[in-house]
Parts: sequence; C-alpha cells; structure tokens
Amino acid sequence: MKHVTHASSAEAMKPQGCTNFKLRQLMRRVAQYYDAELVKAGLKVTQYSLLSYVLKLGPIRPGELARAMKMDASTLTRNLKPLVEAGWLALGAGSDGRSRLVSITESGREKRHEAQRRWRVAQDGLNQQLGIERVLALHTLIDDALELLSPIEPGVDDDPY
Repeated sequence: MKHVTHASSAEAMKPQGCTNFKLRQLMRRVAQYYDAELVKAGLKVTQYSLLSYVLKLGPIRPGELARAMKMDASTLTRNLKPLVEAGWLALGAGSDGRSRLVSITESGREKRHEAQRRWRVAQDGLNQQLGIERVLALHTLIDDALELLSPIEPGVDDDPY
C-alpha cells in the first residue's frame, strides 16, 4: 500500500491546466447555447446584451456604456454599428457639440422584447441541462471571483436582464 505524503497531497490539490483556457471553453459553450436561441430573434448574444444595457441605462454616452459593460471603446463602437444600421439604437447629440448619446429606438425595444423571450428559453434550458443547484453554485463562484478580481463600481448593476 502506497503511503501519501503531505507534499504529494498538496500537489494533487493544485489546479491542473490553464484557468483562462477552461473559462474560455465554458464561455464558448454557453455563448453557443444562447446564440442558438437568440438567432431566432435575429440577434447575437452580444447584441442582446447591448440592447439590454442601453434600454436600462440610456440615453448614455458611449464611454459610460463601455465602462458599464466592462469593454473597451473600440469594441463598443464595432458592436454598436450593426444595431444603429438596423435602426434599433440611435446615436444622437449629447449635452454639448462634441458628446453623443446612445439610445434605444422603439423598434429596438420591440427587438429586445422579442429576443428576451428567446433568452429566457435559453436560460431555462441551461438551468434544466446543468441543474438549478449547479447554476446557482456557478453564479456564486463567478460573483465571488469577480468581486475578488475587480470590485464592482458603486451603483453599477452588471445584470440588465
């Protein structure tokens, strides 16, 4: 019978593999799951998120929107373009000549409402596939990790759904 030493048991407790890689794999799987539903409403999950944030926070300056969504300004600009072109979001003048505001249009509200039904189907399906207890544990773990890695700014709610 092999005797386990303290050093080998400590080594066995170390995470194996790259946490970043594992999280990216999980994120791709989850995004594919939501995208498969949201495509039925003509949106990608990133577009649905953007519509949801603008609905909740808008009219809002692009820089503030990027900060609220935890993304850089160039990514936001790239993601805004197709939604503005579709007529779901509008870029208007801000309080001075140099600033702009992003707002949701009436057709954007309708599109977001349609997509929200698809999002709910995806969320319910994921809850069923993974099990409510596992989803709740995953949410708790993610929230705890986010708090430890980057404290949430006061007054910013990260969940517009």
